[in-house]
Amino acid sequence: MKSLFNKTVLGFNFILLITSCVSKKDIVYFQYDEIDQSKVNNSYQTTIKPDDLLQITVSSLDAESVKPFNINSSIGEEKQQSYLVDNNGEINFPVIGTLKIGGLFRNEAVHLLKEKLSPDYVINPNINIRIINYKISILGDVASPGRFTIPNERITILEALALAGDINISGLRNNILVLREENGKKIQYRVNLLSKKIHISPVYYLQQNDVVYVEPNYSKSQSANQNSNTGLFISLTSILIALLTVITR
Repeated sequence: MKSLFNKTVLGFNFILLITSCVSKKDIVYFQYDEIDQSKVNNSYQTTIKPDDLLQITVSSLDAESVKPFNINSSIGEEKQQSYLVDNNGEINFPVIGTLKIGGLFRNEAVHLLKEKLSPDYVINPNINIRIINYKISILGDVASPGRFTIPNERITILEALALAGDINISGLRNNILVLREENGKKIQYRVNLLSKKIHISPVYYLQQNDVVYVEPNYSKSQSANQNSNTGLFISLTSILIALLTVITR
């Protein structure tokens, strides 16, 4: 009987061991693939897209001349008017009218506005454009999934995962999915954080409204598919071990 008990305990411990262990090679970032550092691009430019909510500020030495272009959202409020980029990539700007800025880099949009304003309306205007709804979503097997607002409009995929509390041990680091909208189409990218090549990936720098999904490994997927009888089985196993312990004393 004691031999049976020992075998049961050993078998149970072995099952726990093989289902809980994750190999080091599956979780350590940047393990392999050397890259040419000259190909690493440390610059990032924000591209204006449909559904972006823009805050545009116009300033100049002539304060009176810029007033029509810095309209508050309502009387008595200090909050500045925002501009929603429509599906055609256009906004309706005061005095000037319709402007197509979708698809432009921020500096290109600034240059376009300066051309429209100077010299007819404002002499030597300074333009500041900010995306106030710049957000990304982190889903799947991470510590704290959710949607995150990025105030400085610049974030790498590594920084994004850090915001979500990093990938869980059970998350697959070698097959992360990034969903992005480009030119009206949904594009899928796959990235491998175990490789140093992530630093030259087109999704190393995320864009507004990108969705990052971390897939769980096989063991976690299987455990999620198990039915409610699993808990009962574990309970019965615990009771059996306890009984065997009493009997063999």
